[in-house]
Amino acid sequence: MSGSLPAASPTPPTPAASPGSDHPMRRLRLLKVVVNIGVGEAGERRTKAERVITMLTGHKPVSTRAKSTNRDLGTRLGMEIGAKVTLRGSDADAFLRRALKTREDQLDPDSVDRAGNFAFGVPDYTDFDGMKYDPKIGIYGLDVCVELARPGVRIRARSRSPRPLPRRQRPNPQETRRFLEQAFGVKFLE
Repeated sequence: MSGSLPAASPTPPTPAASPGSDHPMRRLRLLKVVVNIGVGEAGERRTKAERVITMLTGHKPVSTRAKSTNRDLGTRLGMEIGAKVTLRGSDADAFLRRALKTREDQLDPDSVDRAGNFAFGVPDYTDFDGMKYDPKIGIYGLDVCVELARPGVRIRARSRSPRPLPRRQRPNPQETRRFLEQAFGVKFLE
């Protein structure tokens, strides 16, 4: 035996995936949808807001609480002032499609933030298909906040050695707009 091994051919570096490529780690996906109604006071109005969210989403909402005391608004620290529910998976996708239909699949370009997430409001819950005005409830609007992410987002929230998400893994506003146009048929008003 000669003792020499054949030289291994160097493997070419894998090219980084471009934003429009089909690389699995670059694909955007819907992470969560948060539906929120803030009424600014506890009591009957907040209970009605919870009922509206339950009717729209089919999930039980949690109460949101005031973070500080504001005498001008009449809120105290820890006072229940609204309700919200977080949707994930197929429930989030189905609700987002219904909510975008109330806006006629149109969004303002400024509704997308620098992190690639977006939010919009629905002025009245009766704008949703199948919802009728109930005089016992009244008129309630709601906010819809949507977070998009790429695979690997778990590293920022895991309990063992969490790390910040690298910049290349965060969606930017242009990628979010392109995703919404392709996946949901959204048109952006110019």
